[in-house]
Amino acid sequence: MRKGIYILICVFLIYWIATLFVPAIIEKVSNPVKSPPPHEVSKEASDLFNSLDFVADLHCDALLWGRDLSKRSDYGHVDFPRMQEGNIALQVFTIVSKSPKGQNMEINSADAMDNITFLNIAQGRPISNWFSLMNRTIYQSYKLREYSKNFNNEFILIKSKDDVLNLIEARKTNKKIIAGLLGIEGAHALEGDMQNLEEVYEAGVRLIGPMHFFDNEMGGSAHGVSGDGLTDFGKQVIKRMNELNMIIDMAHVSPKMFDDILEYSEKPVLVSHTGIRAVVNSPRNLSDEQIRKLAAKGGIVGIAFFDKVVGENEIEGIVASIKRVKNLVGIEHVALGSDYDGSVAVPFDILGFPIIVEALMQEGFSEDEIRAIMGENVKRFLLENL
Repeated sequence: MRKGIYILICVFLIYWIATLFVPAIIEKVSNPVKSPPPHEVSKEASDLFNSLDFVADLHCDALLWGRDLSKRSDYGHVDFPRMQEGNIALQVFTIVSKSPKGQNMEINSADAMDNITFLNIAQGRPISNWFSLMNRTIYQSYKLREYSKNFNNEFILIKSKDDVLNLIEARKTNKKIIAGLLGIEGAHALEGDMQNLEEVYEAGVRLIGPMHFFDNEMGGSAHGVSGDGLTDFGKQVIKRMNELNMIIDMAHVSPKMFDDILEYSEKPVLVSHTGIRAVVNSPRNLSDEQIRKLAAKGGIVGIAFFDKVVGENEIEGIVASIKRVKNLVGIEHVALGSDYDGSVAVPFDILGFPIIVEALMQEGFSEDEIRAIMGENVKRFLLENL
């Protein structure tokens, strides 16, 4: 009996010690930065970037990894201190609750083994999270609120138009004031229950991407098996999101679902993090036709930063993707959506945004166009739709 207790204690201690070290190891491997700071840009680009009032990024998965975002880290892509140092006004923090083993851009089954289960266990997250997508979602939303409370009243959780206005006003006198908007990547997190939509709204979620890498109760993923459009449950979710002024994120949806949502939603939608098929031909990316349809609905396209969507020369690909959207539908429909901390290698972390400004300047974009791309378009969209 006593021997058994000793064994259990040893197992518990080994597990506890593992939770202190293993998560950081996993994250460092999963989210490399190809060119760490400091980043050198011209004085003209630096001055323009530092003059920007509202820099925004539409997608990061930093909540997944368990780092305390109120503290500066030397790995990963995003945290609050680096947002302040990098003059980032707004970051959309999305909750990832499931990721299929063997995840790829072409085809993934919802029945594949889930990578996030192992990650939750390795992180020492509550047992209630281990096998519940909804519990994982509520937990990550709670953690963002907790981090914000630990940040000297310098972080605003955006839940309404008034919060955006408060952010704009606060930054006129203190550019250390930053904000986050809470989203969900994949409505599988709702577990097919409309009441869970109400619960995540109460938890602060204001953006939902119906799909991630596999089909769910709302319909088909661009990387799933069925290729389906909106289901009846999906229509219920879209209708209620419209009523609640929640933002619909079309990243990862199947082509049929893309069209169904545009037809069914009474409000503009966005694509938070994507590439453009004319630049990189991938099922992950948007066609010219999809971009035109999205713009006609008043939407915006966030350009991601990693090679599978913008090409091996990421900076060149980011600019080419922005230029394609501008030429197709106008500068007012393009923004940035890095996919930071999304199990991708990126050219720079959140301190590297001046590099984009310099690349845009070299391609002849005007100052007003650069301001629009770097955040003014996101600001306008939020003020009109939250």
